[in-house]
Amino acid sequence: MGRLTIGEMKMPGDALRMNRGDDEGNNAGRGTAVITRTRTKTKKPSLYRVLLLNDDYTPMEFVVHVLERFFQKNREAATVIMLHVHKHGVGECGVYTFEVAETKVTQVMDFARQHQHPLQCVMEKK
Repeated sequence: MGRLTIGEMKMPGDALRMNRGDDEGNNAGRGTAVITRTRTKTKKPSLYRVLLLNDDYTPMEFVVHVLERFFQKNREAATVIMLHVHKHGVGECGVYTFEVAETKVTQVMDFARQHQHPLQCVMEKK
């Protein structure tokens, strides 16, 4: 039997190592590769509350119209929200993702300005 040199011996825990030239970097194309699979975890988007703020000038009927038009509330639900805004100073119109909430706030504010009402609509993170 031939003798083994240190470069040819396999050490415990080194089972995948090639037996010649590993230490000198002469094993181009040889060896093993570790393949990892990355799992992308999707998280639910943050939600935002769209709120109407009370003022002393915007007519109640206009607020009901805004709730029906931009938040798809029926007359009864819109009236309940409008009365809540009137009595408590603020009322929630809906809960949406950031982009949707931002769009609704902009639409309501633009619509109120076009009709010369000082109605304020804001959004806050839930």
